[in-house]
Amino acid sequence: MTRLPITKTPKVYVGGAFIRSESGRTFPFKDARGAFVGHIPQCTRKDLRNAVEAAAKAGPGWARRTAYNRGQILYRLAEMIEARTGELAAALTPGQPKGVAAATREIGACVDRMIHYAGWADKYEQLLGSVNPVAAPYFNFTVTEPMGVVGILAPAEAPLLALLSLIAPAIVSGNTVVALASEPNPYPATVLGEVLATSDLPAGVVNLLTGFRKELIPTFATHAHLRALSGVTSAEETKALQIGAADSIKRLHLQPAESPIDWYDPRVQGLYPIRNLVEFKTTWHPVGA
Repeated sequence: MTRLPITKTPKVYVGGAFIRSESGRTFPFKDARGAFVGHIPQCTRKDLRNAVEAAAKAGPGWARRTAYNRGQILYRLAEMIEARTGELAAALTPGQPKGVAAATREIGACVDRMIHYAGWADKYEQLLGSVNPVAAPYFNFTVTEPMGVVGILAPAEAPLLALLSLIAPAIVSGNTVVALASEPNPYPATVLGEVLATSDLPAGVVNLLTGFRKELIPTFATHAHLRALSGVTSAEETKALQIGAADSIKRLHLQPAESPIDWYDPRVQGLYPIRNLVEFKTTWHPVGA
């Protein structure tokens, strides 16, 4: 008897669980040859609000983790991504055997990026924090604190590398994330969710959504519990986000989609993406008290 292949049912990863869209809506995803791959969940504003709640619930526990422990978890995540190179490469180039080499290169860059930020976990505080000289009998020092829930808007290109390059600096400093995957190629994000689910990353720290940007960006802009937005947006999207962010008082770090970004360039990583997503707390303490 001929065995029929079982096709994967892509789902989004929210709060440590794999869910379908709250609305039940999906959109078909096809490979470069036009062959059907799967029905991708078309997430709604309700899904986004649920993801923010999951991220907010996970936030305090994740922020209390030691820097060393967060670095260990990110390093382990890099190991798991490397172990699933074949599956992730196939997700990046479904039905395109000739594209596997380029996809494998992207997976390698993802592994390197996660290890890079794992190394920053117990170092960024020494560079961003400071003891401040004051002409008074006080100690004055500044330390960093996570902002809270960060919204991530992934670009169309480099659907896995760009997504992880935006997520890693947010979570290494103790933030939690609600990320919207690449709209034209969301399939790798659904496979990434499977990697996250079996990693040491606590449920709710990273939440992945798929869907149409035009439906979700207004909620990203106005949701009061999203403390910052990071990603790549068009000029029209940036304007809408700036208006919404002004009302909800959130920090924006948006790069223009009209200017292509080389996500393999080492300059897109480092200390500054971490600094963009932390807050600074300055404390005065009397000498001798």
